[in-house]
Amino acid sequence: MAMILIGGSCNIVDLPDALAGRIASIVAAEHGVLIGDAPGADTEVQALLVGHGYEHVGVFCAGDEPRNNLGDWAIYTVPPPQGAHGFAIQADKDREMVRRADYGLMIWNGTSPGTVLNVLRLALAEKPCVTYDVANGLVTTIRKVADWRTMLSRADPEIWDLLATRMTPDERLATTLA
Repeated sequence: MAMILIGGSCNIVDLPDALAGRIASIVAAEHGVLIGDAPGADTEVQALLVGHGYEHVGVFCAGDEPRNNLGDWAIYTVPPPQGAHGFAIQADKDREMVRRADYGLMIWNGTSPGTVLNVLRLALAEKPCVTYDVANGLVTTIRKVADWRTMLSRADPEIWDLLATRMTPDERLATTLA
């Protein structure tokens, strides 16, 4: 069973129509799903999985209890580092999901640094990621950092400043070598 990390931007509440078919294919193939507990895309995908009555799902959270677990699935808690604030609270959880995944499926609004950083992490781990870029109406498969940079070329240039504050030194270095 392949493990698929599914995630996306918190402000996406209307999923692309094609995504329902992609989720149905994942369910039909009985792949495992790793998903976060955030509002927005995570919760909307959880709702689709509940609609299928799907059980092979693990919900990852940084707190003691997930913010959202619509299917009452297994919970995997990844505590944040001591003193973490803001985005850093979720970063270790995201890295753990990438570590466990074989593939990614991301729904990106064109501005969310957290989602696009997870796409980068998957590329660095040589794990393909299908990315729904809802801002540009594109579906692409990111396999390497060069693909990731191409995807970002369509985004607002200010995203680089946001990413710089969230990347580890190794992630930052990898983006300059591609």
